Amino acid sequence: MLGRIIGLISGLFAAIFLVTLAIANRHSVQLVLDPFNAENPAISTNLPFYAYLFAMLIAGVMLGGFATWMGQSKHRTAAAHYMRNTRRWKDEAERLTREREAAAAANQPRKQLTVAGGTTARLR
Repeated sequence: MLGRIIGLISGLFAAIFLVTLAIANRHSVQLVLDPFNAENPAISTNLPFYAYLFAMLIAGVMLGGFATWMGQSKHRTAAAHYMRNTRRWKDEAERLTREREAAAAANQPRKQLTVAGGTTARLR
């Protein structure tokens, strides 16, 4: 509950900051993407300055998320590998349990395990 309240308060402050930034930078700015012909550019746009700021903010968040996702790929691969091993060992344990129960139901003699040193132990 406390985390939610802190998140709402920080979101409110961020919203106030962004609205203030948009109001302070509402004048129109021309973005020219033609470095060879500045007087008559082939590609240009005229937007409020805060639109460029918000676009760069969104692009930065997306690039940061992508970089984080790529950086964690080795951890996702390792987790998938361990999950496959876990499933394999679980299936093996279930198979051995079924075999043990089937042997007990058939009243077969129990197998003996010989430990180094000559002692024997009965498996259940």
